[in-house]
Amino acid sequence: MTCIVGSLLPDPAAAFVMRPSWPGADTCAAGSEDGVGTSRGGSPGRTRTDEHERAPEARVEQQEWAQVVTAATRAPSIHNTQPWRFVASADRLEVRYDATRALPVLDPTGRQQVISVGIAVEFAVVALAAAGHLSEVQLLPDPGDEELLAVVRLAGPHDPTAEDRELAAAVERRHTVRAPFRSQAVPAELLDRLQAEAASFGTWFKPITRSEEEVATVFLISRAEEMEQGDPAYVAELESWLRTDPAAVDGVPVEAVPSGDPHARPSNWTIRDFVVGSRERSEFNPAGDPDAPPPDVERPTVVLMGTDGDDRVAWLQSGRALARVLLQATAAGLAASPLTQALDWPATRTRMRSRLSLVGHPQMLLRMGYPQEGPSGAHSGRRPVAEVLTVREG
Repeated sequence: MTCIVGSLLPDPAAAFVMRPSWPGADTCAAGSEDGVGTSRGGSPGRTRTDEHERAPEARVEQQEWAQVVTAATRAPSIHNTQPWRFVASADRLEVRYDATRALPVLDPTGRQQVISVGIAVEFAVVALAAAGHLSEVQLLPDPGDEELLAVVRLAGPHDPTAEDRELAAAVERRHTVRAPFRSQAVPAELLDRLQAEAASFGTWFKPITRSEEEVATVFLISRAEEMEQGDPAYVAELESWLRTDPAAVDGVPVEAVPSGDPHARPSNWTIRDFVVGSRERSEFNPAGDPDAPPPDVERPTVVLMGTDGDDRVAWLQSGRALARVLLQATAAGLAASPLTQALDWPATRTRMRSRLSLVGHPQMLLRMGYPQEGPSGAHSGRRPVAEVLTVREG
């Protein structure tokens, strides 16, 4: 269950979000004087203490904040733009939007980048829990500061659980895998667990299982991909974030992109083509050995995540939910990559709502599965912590 104390209107002045971590939690302590109820850290039943009780303990030193931000920056982001900056003081971490890293063609509203920041927020919460700190998250705390998207406040000491440590380890292991997955099906009970994880952030999690839903979604992805490839501004922006230098600290490394035309791979699901501007697509694909067995067709598990609202609070919450889904999936041996082309364009995003009879707004389309044995693609680089973190003294 997710408790939000404050308005759910678009871009409210402030929204406090606390997530009970014990099974079956169904109430929120929303009656505290400062409007903050249950805090988040990972230990069942732990609640936030009063300011005077927690003040002597709720401090993190500069070196520890650097470790927390290192974990936060492991968050995936659209085109690996890493649209975040962090400001740390003794008892809190501000998470800010870095407008210099915007994608004006692909993401003119900033929706996908705000989702990315939401993932980073939750990765910070996970890192704090593993380091022994309860924390609470306040979204959009200052209506006069549009770049300040969240504040993570310390809320007392915490005994890390096995799950806390497992999720923190998953932060380090997780990376986007665009290569085909194995044919092994994702267990239904694992999908149920991921669905519950997303729901606790007010985000729905819908596996695409019905044939008519799959056909409609595949069509919309293909249509959106065609629209993007025909847009010179989109292609130029995409290429500006493609990196050939293995030491690059941002952008998508070419080593992480499967070789060959993604439209020719044996899969119903088309991944984003990152090198469309530098490759002529073949109009004729030779059949090869006529006696060879047909290639295995990849059938990943595809899930759609979304929210009832479609404002910055909803985007941040869906990012936080996505963070938990990705980490739980990684801990269970799964890999994932986005299939967001159909959500890039307002027209195809709206059509997805109608074609799938959705109540709410789709925020993320994700392919999931068990990775093949051996290397699964290069890990994308990250900017140095010193470049994204400012520490305030006192």
